[in-house]
Amino acid sequence: MARLRRKACVALFLFTLFIFGTLMGLRTLKPTDGFSDLAPGLELLPILGGRMSREATASPVQSHHHGGNTKTALSNSGPKGTIYYDVHIFYYTWYGSPHMDGKYIHWDHILVPHWDPKVASSYPRGRHMPPEDIASSFYPELNPYSSRDPDVLESHMEQIGASAAGVLVLSWYPPGLADDNGEPAEDLVPAVLDAAYRHNLKVAFHIQPYRGRNDQTLHENIKYIIDRYGDHGAFYKFPSSTGKNLPLFYIYDSYLTPPESWSEFLTPSGSHSVRGSAYDSMFIALIVEERHKHDILAGGFDGMYTYFASNGFSFGSSHHNWKAIKAFCDGNNLLFIPSVGPGYTDTSIRPWNNHNTRNRVNGRYYETALQAALNVRPEVVTITSFNEWHEGTQIERAMPKKTVTRVYLDYQPHGPEHYLELTRSWAEQFKKEKQQWLM
Repeated sequence: MARLRRKACVALFLFTLFIFGTLMGLRTLKPTDGFSDLAPGLELLPILGGRMSREATASPVQSHHHGGNTKTALSNSGPKGTIYYDVHIFYYTWYGSPHMDGKYIHWDHILVPHWDPKVASSYPRGRHMPPEDIASSFYPELNPYSSRDPDVLESHMEQIGASAAGVLVLSWYPPGLADDNGEPAEDLVPAVLDAAYRHNLKVAFHIQPYRGRNDQTLHENIKYIIDRYGDHGAFYKFPSSTGKNLPLFYIYDSYLTPPESWSEFLTPSGSHSVRGSAYDSMFIALIVEERHKHDILAGGFDGMYTYFASNGFSFGSSHHNWKAIKAFCDGNNLLFIPSVGPGYTDTSIRPWNNHNTRNRVNGRYYETALQAALNVRPEVVTITSFNEWHEGTQIERAMPKKTVTRVYLDYQPHGPEHYLELTRSWAEQFKKEKQQWLM
């Protein structure tokens, strides 16, 4: 009898020790460690057959919390599996077609002449003639579409969800402005936000270098975006190291403005500082040259990204430099966000730029870039791009196409979803490796 009591006591002690150890282990896990969770407010939305009901998403507005400390999820469930809010993907709404816009926009992009007239004279000039001849080396499965087409927008959100990327980074110009080959598209932002919300996706903004952009105008842009869209359920906020959830903005070609000007906006002592205000955010600058990392720090930015999908094109886009850039960022409390892409070929618009082409090699180039990104243990990875067709960095579905004058590249021997599937596979690997980094 005494022996049985001893065994019972030993068993009870071991069970108690196990429970205590488990509880202590769970306490070490933080919400920023990449584990699945539902975004605030989304856990109550009805899901019908894997898709949100329209009744549930008719008013995708959340309470306005500029800099609030509400818990932000790093993943969520989508129609085609888990999506991850630490995987961001660059997205463009500059395309137009006769059906929706009365003409083709961007698909008819000009052939950009080389800056050296002697070199330029050796290459063709002119403009593409869609739909048979488009400004891309690949051909979209949706044909040369309009970004204003609701069916296209829905397909894009489905594809992004299938890729597991949780945040689309929307190329943005202020109202009435556009790039040299496009037309204003700021009025499309509400439709993008609504479509993203239906798929549990978030939207961040990629501020383009419009004519006249500086620290003052960017301050006005940030106020405009947050006032107009900050309440939307799809508006992305980053869980910062201070415990606050802040909007996050990527500033393309940030080096065009000197750090002395940026510091007036981005440092606490600046003449029109955003810091500590209702518009405080995470501002991510573009690193192209090595010296830019010091300018980014001096300018008051919160981090840097590399954008370009051509390994070796710039200091920032060269994989072998990422370890040193990450070390610099870690030492200065900055985010380093590497950008990876499936390949690069922009000769359909820059016929003289063949030396920067990076062949896809059936996905191996992409996987090499993704592994290089994960090797530096980033908090966020960006994908260049979902649909930048001109530079051949898209992971959007493409199809084989042959015309009288052109043979387009495609994803064969794989199917149209090959790069969406690769992205999902690596997004899941990213989550697993984040968990291992904790250990």
